[in-house]
Amino acid sequence: MTLAWLAFQFAACAVLIARAGYVLSRSADALAEANGWGRGWVGLALLATVTSLPELASGISAVAFVDAPNLAVGNALGACVVNLLFLVVVDGLQRHQPMYREASATHLLSAGFGVVMLGFVALSLLIGERAPAVLHVGVYSPMLLALYLLALKGVHGHEREAMVIAAAAAAGGSMAPSAPTVPGGTRQEWRRFGLAALVVLAAGSWLPEVADGLAQALGLSRSFVGTVLMAVVTTLPEMAVTLGALRLGALDMAIGNLLGSNLFNVVILAVDDAFYIRGPLLADAAPVHAGTAVTALVMTGLVIVGLVMRPKGQTLRVVSWISVGLTATYLVNAALVYLGG
Repeated sequence: MTLAWLAFQFAACAVLIARAGYVLSRSADALAEANGWGRGWVGLALLATVTSLPELASGISAVAFVDAPNLAVGNALGACVVNLLFLVVVDGLQRHQPMYREASATHLLSAGFGVVMLGFVALSLLIGERAPAVLHVGVYSPMLLALYLLALKGVHGHEREAMVIAAAAAAGGSMAPSAPTVPGGTRQEWRRFGLAALVVLAAGSWLPEVADGLAQALGLSRSFVGTVLMAVVTTLPEMAVTLGALRLGALDMAIGNLLGSNLFNVVILAVDDAFYIRGPLLADAAPVHAGTAVTALVMTGLVIVGLVMRPKGQTLRVVSWISVGLTATYLVNAALVYLGG
């Protein structure tokens, strides 16, 4: 295929994913309102899972059909880094003060679990072939899945408790939360949500073959294409959902979506590992991906610092110093992946 045709397909995937992501954000907000769910948890569990479908489809396709483990690993870890970078955009869109001043403390749980899960991935990448395995699956895979489920339960319980306390304070001491009102259009919202999810899944399945063709046509390594090009496109749903949530005034849903997507992206490595029958996936991945995992760790650490310190000032009246650090860390990682690819 010609480079122009490959570029057209790449752009088509981007447009489909971005549009479907916007529909997802509108439907998820309506469902949260109808069912009385916390917006932070909706962003973490519901939106993050669906908006990460391109990474899931791309990863399975990359290891099962294209036989490109570096594309799969680079895409999953690169998507984590891109999601964290997009927090800079969220921060910049908060006109009066850094986003960390208004963000819920619940996000500390999501970020903390992200650090633990990314740490296991980085360690497995550094150990390489010496990592223990059961059949063809690395022992890190069930651990990542268990940590993800624990994160969902912990965040839901924490946010639910905060909602009950807030409702009790508003009601003058009554600890019983108000019952959610479910409108008649809920079924239609679920239908719209499901159709948008299918579009995201289809476009994500199409992407790995196009990205692999671009890598060969441009003479780029699969590690670089997966970490940078594929990661940017497959995170378009997260970007579209985040911007849609901000437009609705749901900052916690926006942040929860990005941090929750990172947790799901790490779990995707465990799913990809199950489909990669030649052995543990991370054992066959290029060592350069360990740098991306460490970069995601550093960036997540910066987010935790921001959520704890809650900085007041903005650099050049645009973003907080946390966002400056996130941007610099991302650029360093992109350069290292390109040079070491």
